[in-house]
Amino acid sequence: MKWTLLIIAVLFGAAPARAQQSAEDRFRSLPAEKQEELRRRFRELQSLPPAERAELRRNLERLDAMPPADRRGVLENYRRFEQMTPEERQQILQRWKEFRSLPPEKRADLRQQLRRIMDADPAERRQLLDNMGRWERMTPEQREEMRQRFRERREQRRQERQERRQERQERRQERRQDRRG
Repeated sequence: MKWTLLIIAVLFGAAPARAQQSAEDRFRSLPAEKQEELRRRFRELQSLPPAERAELRRNLERLDAMPPADRRGVLENYRRFEQMTPEERQQILQRWKEFRSLPPEKRADLRQQLRRIMDADPAERRQLLDNMGRWERMTPEQREEMRQRFRERREQRRQERQERRQERQERRQERRQDRRG
């Protein structure tokens, strides 16, 4: 509901410079059912506690300050969110609450991982998302076992790199000795 109210505010009150006609004119040009829906949502907005309205206002100001391409992306994400089932929306909102409760460094790490997923080609993105789904379905014990395997593989790769470095260094020393000798 908050996002709906935010979008309404964007469309009907926060951007007079973007529109030639006034918000009142735009409102009057809407079909009666849309006008009634907006009235209902406006009443919902007015019934929110002042702190929530202030938060919506700050979000609206941030949205309004975005470059047009970023704003279109936010609005497209909102449209996709609205098309989700109530269960999917609830899951997204729950995940968002969990994300917001994380320490800043963990949130930054997750943002970086998300950028990596979004920048991946479609086949790689599908694989990453499938892997994430499998991870979600694992029990805590299975996850710990996988973490241990990852640590062991990382250590093995580190040792292999170290051995290759050592071999290269030994070959260089042999070549130097051959040139001197």
